[in-house]
Amino acid sequence: MNGFNATVFAYGATGCGKTFTISGTPSDPGIIPLTMQELFERVKEANDEKSTELSLSYLEVYNETIRDLLIPPGQEPRPLALREDNKKGVTVAGLSEHHPKTVDEVMELVMRGNECRTMSPTEANATSSRSHAVLQVHIRMKPRAGGLQSDVTTATLSLIDLAGSERGTVTKNRGERMREGANINRSLLALANCINALCDPKKNRHIPYRDSKLTRLLKFSLGGNCRTVMITCVSPASTYYEETYNTLKYANRAKNIKTTVAKNTVSTKVHLAQYQQKIQEQSNEIKRLQRELAELRRRGAAPA
Repeated sequence: MNGFNATVFAYGATGCGKTFTISGTPSDPGIIPLTMQELFERVKEANDEKSTELSLSYLEVYNETIRDLLIPPGQEPRPLALREDNKKGVTVAGLSEHHPKTVDEVMELVMRGNECRTMSPTEANATSSRSHAVLQVHIRMKPRAGGLQSDVTTATLSLIDLAGSERGTVTKNRGERMREGANINRSLLALANCINALCDPKKNRHIPYRDSKLTRLLKFSLGGNCRTVMITCVSPASTYYEETYNTLKYANRAKNIKTTVAKNTVSTKVHLAQYQQKIQEQSNEIKRLQRELAELRRRGAAPA
């Protein structure tokens, strides 16, 4: 809401509760519904002073292919390409954007996306996520009573449910599941290599973001203009001892990443052709304030 990009991602071995932590259930909501509920409450509180535009997209990275999870029913998912520039950062070409107005609408979109997500049973987890899911919320705010020049604040909130790292001896995968597991581990290894490079005390070390589609997507979240939180999920089971140890080492390393965060504010001038629209907006604002003042006077809460 203050114009800072933010990322939350859950990491851990398969079956440790990442999807439950991020999405939750209707009776026990997770990070996404709780975050969106607070976000909408804050947007509502600031509604008198600021005009807010909110858009949402949901994608998965499956076998190094990016797919839109919110395509219309009956439409075949197609691979999407990554684009990168200095202004917009990393974007996905052809990704659908949605404009929910309430928390219920957000959860409806998330549940629809989760149903389209690639999941399969393994020996370690009956509903194992075979892909990395990325939910992105884009916020654009501007003052309602702005003059001919106003500051527009933008930010992106990314909520990421990573697929679980897995060992063949635990999951007992074969065939297609084993190939999926190899791709999952490959992208998580690329993420580990990026974290190691970002934490290296030697400056100007090459950071291998291009080794995986996942790390390219997370490029600006890990080492750029973003506040990042990593939720580490571990299992208390003795069979997961090595995974738990490695996951905690991974998370401990990630703590050392230092990011440079800047507020995303752009000062915009009103074009000559927009004067009429601006006058109309300010006229509506004056009428709204006059109605509020008349209502307060009627109740006796404001001086005449």
